Amino acid sequence: VAFGAFLCFAPPPAPGAYTALAGLEALSAAPPPLLYLLQLDARMSWFFWPPPPSTGGAAGPGDIFNSVISALFLLVVCLFAVIIKTNNGTLAGGVLGLVLLILCVVDAVLLSQKISLDRPRRRTTPAK
Repeated sequence: VAFGAFLCFAPPPAPGAYTALAGLEALSAAPPPLLYLLQLDARMSWFFWPPPPSTGGAAGPGDIFNSVISALFLLVVCLFAVIIKTNNGTLAGGVLGLVLLILCVVDAVLLSQKISLDRPRRRTTPAK
């Protein structure tokens, strides 16, 4: 969704802030799935690879913070893009950005439900 918003904002009439935010969101979202898809976590054992929350790994407060900050930036920029509507590409990018905003909020809510602050931690790997 972030890459689609970036492609909508990329033509020259769109202000640079729209393109920059969508591009940063797309760049920050792309590497983790790509690294796990290429199985670099198994090849590079010297680097700490936390398992993603979707595979049973631990979600931390930093993940929630990232989702909330992304949602705030998306709210401001995409509302301006939809309200000002320089061209149809800007409008489409703003709508895609608002969809991404909803996904960021859902991500933050789901991650906050996974974090156990008052419960004992459970192991996700077998004990040795």
